[in-house]
Amino acid sequence: MGLDKEVKRLFWEDLDEVVRGIPSTKNIFIGRDFNGHISTTSNGFDDVHKGFGFGERNGGGGSLLEFVKAFELAIFNSCFLKRDNQLVTFSSMVARTQIDYLLLRKGDRGLCKECKVILSENITTQHKLLVMDLEIKRDRRKKTLL
Repeated sequence: MGLDKEVKRLFWEDLDEVVRGIPSTKNIFIGRDFNGHISTTSNGFDDVHKGFGFGERNGGGGSLLEFVKAFELAIFNSCFLKRDNQLVTFSSMVARTQIDYLLLRKGDRGLCKECKVILSENITTQHKLLVMDLEIKRDRRKKTLL
């Protein structure tokens, strides 16, 4: 928040480079405060956003949606119907927003059983803990965690 456009552009370029370097045979798990709002509706991003978001889409949310679409990822905490307080990942005296997201490859949908905000836990005084329940089958493929 508050960074100039050049810093944001460099962030997306660096993340693009990292994800491009991971073979398609490997799993990708990305969890991060993207500081963007994806909105309550998917509006043209149905394959990466399942319509369970919070708030109104902004520029940061649009950038995130374009990124996940380009790399055939999905925003998994938009896949589960939740009450608003279970979607909000950042809460302060002036704002309640969803800005933290969990991303996986679209082909790994079967791994994710649940995404949820743990209401009683704070990462900081304002961020709520966002978790994903995964069912990982035992095999020889190495899992990649970012």
